[in-house]
Amino acid sequence: MQYKSLYIFFLSLLISIATKAQHWKQLLPGNKAKAVAKDLRKEKLRIDSARAHEQFCKEEEARTIIAMALAATREQRQKALVPLAGQKSYFGGMNEYMMEFVRTYLQSHNKTLSVVDGRAKSKFPMMDNVLKNNNLPHQLKYLAVIESALNSQATSPVGAVGPWQFMKETARMMGLTVNGKRDDRKDWFKSTTAAARYLNYLYAEMQDWLLVIASYNCGPTLVMRAIEKTGSRNFWVLKPYLPRETQGHVMAFVATASIFENMKKFIPSGKIPEDFIMHPEMASTKGEVKKAKPKLLFTEAELKNMSIIYLKEPLSFEVLEQELQIDKHLLEKWNPDYELFVMAIYPDPEYKFRMPKDKIDSFMEKKVILSKKSEKYFKDILM
Repeated sequence: MQYKSLYIFFLSLLISIATKAQHWKQLLPGNKAKAVAKDLRKEKLRIDSARAHEQFCKEEEARTIIAMALAATREQRQKALVPLAGQKSYFGGMNEYMMEFVRTYLQSHNKTLSVVDGRAKSKFPMMDNVLKNNNLPHQLKYLAVIESALNSQATSPVGAVGPWQFMKETARMMGLTVNGKRDDRKDWFKSTTAAARYLNYLYAEMQDWLLVIASYNCGPTLVMRAIEKTGSRNFWVLKPYLPRETQGHVMAFVATASIFENMKKFIPSGKIPEDFIMHPEMASTKGEVKKAKPKLLFTEAELKNMSIIYLKEPLSFEVLEQELQIDKHLLEKWNPDYELFVMAIYPDPEYKFRMPKDKIDSFMEKKVILSKKSEKYFKDILM
């Protein structure tokens, strides 16, 4: 019994010494640092886990918002058609301007459109089916023509990829996989399905197809800012407040959709007859075709007073009117396709700019000033 008590005493003593030794070991500089590092690793794991959960919740919320938006606007999307040139009920006073733009666009881009027309035979049926299944107008497939010329391998300087030119973030938000091993943006069916989701989302916010096309190009934030500045949702009112590239994007889309829908037979020649009815709304109630009189671009007097200079960068008509006292309406008449150059969709690197002969000397003297003021003008209207 005495030996048993002694054994217990020594056992307790050993346990006490071991406990204290462990404590003293932790107090040593090297071991203390290891313990602190271990605690930091645990805290980092906890924080990372919390952040991952927060991100998941945000993405889940975004998906829920989009799903609600899609459900809320299904009927409107089915009824709303993409506007085409000649549709006066939509374009109103800008209808003639839009039709002239289409003529100029086809003449400048008929070679590219011919290439696209060849590619379209194998791509458009699938795209039509996807758009139909997502309650979207079939004309929206022409957005892929503007984005990539129907090239699934297209890559932009800023990193947009595929026929619909998705950026990584938007692609992932629309359910595409984008990583080092796989990029669904190049997959025709998957990217078209994702584009349909995104177009539905944009329409729920914009409620107008031209504003949807603008948002697809520059993002909905810039379009909403233009709406806030103007108090309007009319593209023509918003147009000066949108980036030049976006303005051109929308115009090119309408032109391309109008050409493929109603004027495809003119793509090889690149010229639309003056008397051609671009849209059913233009026909008379009796179904008669009203032939337009051939237009003379310039009178003999205008040609005598006209000079041509070559521009590498666009100048503002407003600046030219202010600095050189040239009527901007005259410049608009003499340079009917100038907007293509301003919006960076002109086919040539230089523009043959027509202006009065008696203003050439003043133009050369003020060329630098005109360039700087025009650059500032284009920037200011977007601020």
